[in-house]
Amino acid sequence: MDLEKIRQAAERVAHSEGLEIFDVEWKIGKQRLLRVYIDRLPDPAVPQAAAGITHKDCERVSEQLSVILDVEDLVPGPRYVLEVSSPGLDRKLIKPADYERFVGRLARIWLNEPVENQKYFEGRLASYADGTVKLTVRDREISVPYADIRKANLVVEL
Repeated sequence: MDLEKIRQAAERVAHSEGLEIFDVEWKIGKQRLLRVYIDRLPDPAVPQAAAGITHKDCERVSEQLSVILDVEDLVPGPRYVLEVSSPGLDRKLIKPADYERFVGRLARIWLNEPVENQKYFEGRLASYADGTVKLTVRDREISVPYADIRKANLVVEL
């Protein structure tokens, strides 16, 4: 199975709906699961809080993508479950554009190599530039090389 071809098919569908693909996951456990995360394209005119994904968005993408996956036989083999959802409020930060997009938001970052003798930080995203993520942690700014980030996600703030 070619996950990149699946991503490309999902992107065609998402773009036709004014959306983007955030991530694609393939998991095999009790069942085979293809999970596609969709997101609304950033629009400076729309507040981030109002730019969420609706159930209807997921339904439309799921219906269209399901047909393409079957017609193009992109998921060969036995049955699988297709799940289309939003990345959620505690979304993963995957690419540099995610760090730029969510400047000012609270995030958790786990590193491969320690920075200031730590491999975990929680703080506000201050900026992303030249391969470096800057994070404000307790009134001081910490620079983290993007290449050393193992995992990162936003923190839900109520």
